[in-house]
Amino acid sequence: MQEWNKDEVSSDLDMRYVAFQVGDALLDLVFCPKKIEADYASCQEGVLIDRFHPKGVEVLRHTAAHVLAQAVKRLYPSTQIAVGPVIEEGFFYDFLTEKPFQPSDLSLIEAEMHRIVCENFLICRKHWSKEEAIEYFLNQNEPFKAKIIQDLPKDEVLSVYVQGEFVDLCRGPHCPSTGYLKNGFKLLRVSGSYWRGDSQGQPLQRIYGTAWAERKDLESYLYRIQEAEKRDHRKIGKSMDLYHFQDEAPGCVFWHPYGWTVYRLLQEYIRERLGDDYKEVNTPQLVRQSLWKASGHWDQYHENMFVLDDDGSVFSLKPMNCPCHVQIFNQGIKSYKELPLRFSEFGSCHRNEPSGALSGLMRARNFIQDDAHIFCTPDQISDETEKFCYILKNIYTDLGFDDVLVRFATRPKKRLGDDSIWDKAEESLRKGAEKSNLSYTLHPGEGAFYGPKLEFALKDSLGRLWQCGTLQVDFVLPERLKAYYIDACGDQKPVVILHRAVLGSFERFIGVMLEHYAGRLPFWLAPVQIVVCSISEKAQDYAVRVWEQLKEAGIRVELDCKNEKISNKIRYHSVRKVASIGIVGLKEASSGCINLRIGQSEQTLTVSSVLDIFQEAVLKKKVL
Repeated sequence: MQEWNKDEVSSDLDMRYVAFQVGDALLDLVFCPKKIEADYASCQEGVLIDRFHPKGVEVLRHTAAHVLAQAVKRLYPSTQIAVGPVIEEGFFYDFLTEKPFQPSDLSLIEAEMHRIVCENFLICRKHWSKEEAIEYFLNQNEPFKAKIIQDLPKDEVLSVYVQGEFVDLCRGPHCPSTGYLKNGFKLLRVSGSYWRGDSQGQPLQRIYGTAWAERKDLESYLYRIQEAEKRDHRKIGKSMDLYHFQDEAPGCVFWHPYGWTVYRLLQEYIRERLGDDYKEVNTPQLVRQSLWKASGHWDQYHENMFVLDDDGSVFSLKPMNCPCHVQIFNQGIKSYKELPLRFSEFGSCHRNEPSGALSGLMRARNFIQDDAHIFCTPDQISDETEKFCYILKNIYTDLGFDDVLVRFATRPKKRLGDDSIWDKAEESLRKGAEKSNLSYTLHPGEGAFYGPKLEFALKDSLGRLWQCGTLQVDFVLPERLKAYYIDACGDQKPVVILHRAVLGSFERFIGVMLEHYAGRLPFWLAPVQIVVCSISEKAQDYAVRVWEQLKEAGIRVELDCKNEKISNKIRYHSVRKVASIGIVGLKEASSGCINLRIGQSEQTLTVSSVLDIFQEAVLKKKVL
């Protein structure tokens, strides 16, 4: 393909650019004036990308990370730069600084970034040997870059990118010039980090930012961030008095009565939906190391386990339930006529997550899964996949999630079992997905170490994706744990295990729901469905009678007859996200009615009419 001299390139920043692509890897960008787009678009070796293309946005963000580093070096010359990758919806860069960055520093750094963008430096790629690169970065007092280079293969030719006075080690690709960022970027926050993510490594400072193809995209993203902060489940959980965390049990939830009510309602709903198709079991928390070694989890996962030593015997708190379910299956000889056999468990699991990764309900060390394992024959995989997908879709719809994205994750590099087993597992899952009419995206190399999987991600009210459900086909674990059945010919065959969950972790799913609904949960899940508030002392007796009627009808109702202004009561219960407020005074007492307040709307109704509204809300699983 022809290379274009930069003197021939238009300075128009609306011009597009080309990325050369080999497989899934973008190698580099070249300048591409609009007049020659057609030549590039027709070339099989190149992929035409503009700033609106998903990979084009990644390139913008990669370039923004370099502009950030350049701005920091201008303002704080003694700062050492580490790494600055693209992440979902943004980028970050890690620095070693003499004085930690403060949030107030971000405005100064961002202003310098805007100056660099206005200077519109051409971004040039150069190739250096390892020796040249190490010498340069050590002379620039950039030991982190030198260390990265030293760890690369001996004969690797390196690429560096130059923009103005700034040079950075990078594989690329980048925009043709810094001016491409003119349409929108923003620095977001400062946090601590460690060199190469190792908590024993050098402490660093990390600056996060985001960049977008158009200003309106940036503004939309910043609005979503503001909304997400308002909907933070940790804030909502506190205002609703649902749960708390404390240092004496890091990563473990203390559920309060209101929160446990939500938890139990959700658990009872899942149990009801599974019905008689699943046999509920319960398995031990503390399991000997020998079982984890036999299953393969010890080699693959032991660094995430809580391990205990009892006079030389090593045990672990279980991080997952599957090996224990196999132990139940193995009690007695199973015939093909008994299959499929489905075991479900609300299994309590413990995982030794790094303290810095803990994030309220979203990532905890102790959690309960709506876990189940289906023991079946290879011929039953397709039907079982279809049945699971059907119930999963219905549950998600009931819980208010209609937009579900599906990922098909195939064999990872680090895995158990030979390729023939993986071929069979992936083909079986693919057929099941097609039979279920699933539209999915393929994610090579992201399967579990024992089998391929379907992952179900919910899109919430802010457009964020939350991976919750999963279905995994496992031909490996049955062989390792000797889980067999007798087929129609009387031969012993290894069973197939389908690992499946709909919600995943109850804790995390409740967190997702709190943020999705901003705390105003569907009426059937609301811990307090109505508070009856008296306007005055003279209306208290009537308020008590209404409270009793609603309670007898099975409504989760509270009574507020405190000697306070009704406006204060309304404000207090609104902050608590109570589903509805029933206001009663002398007027309501004389007519036998309730002034029902839901959000900002209110209407005066009989108790019977209120119950009809509540019954419909429960039946349709909706928010009032």
